[in-house]
Amino acid sequence: MRGGADFNNDEMTNGNRTTVMNYWLFKSEPSVFSFEDLKAKGKAGTQWDGVRNYAARNNMKAMQIGDLGFFYHSNDGLDVVGIVEVCALAHQDTTTDDPRWECVDIRAVKDVPKPVTLEQVKANPKLAEMALVRLGRLSVQPVTPAEWKEVCRMAA
Repeated sequence: MRGGADFNNDEMTNGNRTTVMNYWLFKSEPSVFSFEDLKAKGKAGTQWDGVRNYAARNNMKAMQIGDLGFFYHSNDGLDVVGIVEVCALAHQDTTTDDPRWECVDIRAVKDVPKPVTLEQVKANPKLAEMALVRLGRLSVQPVTPAEWKEVCRMAA
């Protein structure tokens, strides 16, 4: 894991892609599964399982390997604390036998130098339409390229 003062928007793109980069936000209660827990999983990462919301599931089905996302601590902290990468396409969620529920695998890329709080996101007019503001309870959310750049700027 790299972290620190070298964080900037240019670092947070994936130059090896031939498809359009998509950005996401993954929410987790840190007492259940924190960014530190994800970092402990190493390069293999882990499946983002247990999601039982159709919109969040559909967001995961739209993900491509190499897509980047923010890791957001919900309930305790309420802040963006890290950057993740999708490392496996949507597949059956192994926490259920119900074939309707799928998940992706993600791995930690790096900590953000300065966590970006929900309060800061809500106060920024450039982020007024961000799903984090509009759809607060959605656990897996899309992030636009402009929102991605702005949150990265705030975290630098």
